[in-house]
Amino acid sequence: MTKLYWLIFNILPMIGFFLAVMLLVYQNRTQRSPSSTVAWLLAILLVPYVGVPAYIILGGRKMRRMTRIKGFLTADAGRTVEPSAEQGVRSIFPLRSGNEASLLATGEQAYAALMDLIEQARTSIDVTTFYLGNDKTGNSVLAALARKAGQGVRVRLLLDALGSFRTSRKQVAPLLANGGSLAYFMPMMHLPFRGRANLRNHRKMVIVDRATALFGGMNIAQEYMGPTVDKRRWYDMSMIVKGPVVADLHQVFCSDWQFAAGQSTVPEAGPGPIAGNAATALQLVPSGPDVDGDPLYESILTALFTARQRVWITTPYFIPDEMLLKAIGMAAKRGVDVRIVVPEVSNHRLADLVRRSYLRQMHESGAVVCQFQPGVMHGKVILVDTSLCIVGSMNMDVRSFFLNYEIAMFIYDTRLLNELERWIDGLISQSFTGIRKTNVMIEFLEGVVRLLSPLL
Repeated sequence: MTKLYWLIFNILPMIGFFLAVMLLVYQNRTQRSPSSTVAWLLAILLVPYVGVPAYIILGGRKMRRMTRIKGFLTADAGRTVEPSAEQGVRSIFPLRSGNEASLLATGEQAYAALMDLIEQARTSIDVTTFYLGNDKTGNSVLAALARKAGQGVRVRLLLDALGSFRTSRKQVAPLLANGGSLAYFMPMMHLPFRGRANLRNHRKMVIVDRATALFGGMNIAQEYMGPTVDKRRWYDMSMIVKGPVVADLHQVFCSDWQFAAGQSTVPEAGPGPIAGNAATALQLVPSGPDVDGDPLYESILTALFTARQRVWITTPYFIPDEMLLKAIGMAAKRGVDVRIVVPEVSNHRLADLVRRSYLRQMHESGAVVCQFQPGVMHGKVILVDTSLCIVGSMNMDVRSFFLNYEIAMFIYDTRLLNELERWIDGLISQSFTGIRKTNVMIEFLEGVVRLLSPLL
């Protein structure tokens, strides 16, 4: 027993410390935000037996091996490249003009549009979602997909392995029996563990006949969408688009599908500009380990630093890194109308606790913090001045900008911007404005959890 105790209390701590030092050296070589580096340093040094395995499993970001397997997303060289309207927006896809676009501001609108798209499909339906609910909405959509697969339509359903871990084989059996295809993005149980578990596909899109696409922040589940009004339903935002930008969305799907399903696929020719009055200019900005650099993060940063009139942000989770925090705070201090809309209570209580110190800091910088009260507000929208609006799958947090696979649409259209302005105004009218007072102990706890917030 004496030798065992000596081994446990002397040798193992030395091994753990040695491993921690090795990982710290590697950690500092990777391109991480300072806050993320500090969080991992604390975890590795203070609790190496937990921090080291956690980093091995969860710590990976843009790994060379992952890039070789999946490959970077690249624009189709055969398509026309148009100059971007905003030099600050960096994306592998150019600005596309000649699109039709409309907003889906309620779960009922989104569900009706989705079911209509599926019903009208003639050749193909490609679906990516983070979470597929085992409920009336999820099962109704699956039944519609199975029915179209039985009619000879090619149906491909891509689910994130973590987000949809409760989706059973029994639930998707009718789709598979009718000839539909199913793939899971990055299964959790994978050897060797090398940072894969932390890289989730958070993209959400439905592409029908390579001509029409629905995308945004809504998953396919009852809390997001459904045929009838539900007081428990979350408040969210999605879009439906037609035109050249659909080919860009389809190219992202094909890349994700090839990686997850192991099936080689070539993006087919997409639609050209819509004739008539379609004048909406759209630019797709994907982000994640399959994109070189951090184009979504950098484009949003540029928009924040150059804003002159307003910056309105809606997000369910507000856990930004220091640079985003500084950009928003500086905008407020120079007189820009900065409004941040979050749910008073989200579906992640820990995220609610972590965000409090960040929101307090923004409030002190002059931003207007609005806490939406009727329910969970899950929309991801940014308005900048009177020229740019952004709708996508990304939250305003470190995970969305540096870890997850995400998509966002940069929109240059006065009509859509005005509609989004009215939607946000409606949220603000039902919100508590400001920061509620708290005590010193709660503020201390907020400071502690803030240190580890980049790991959430």
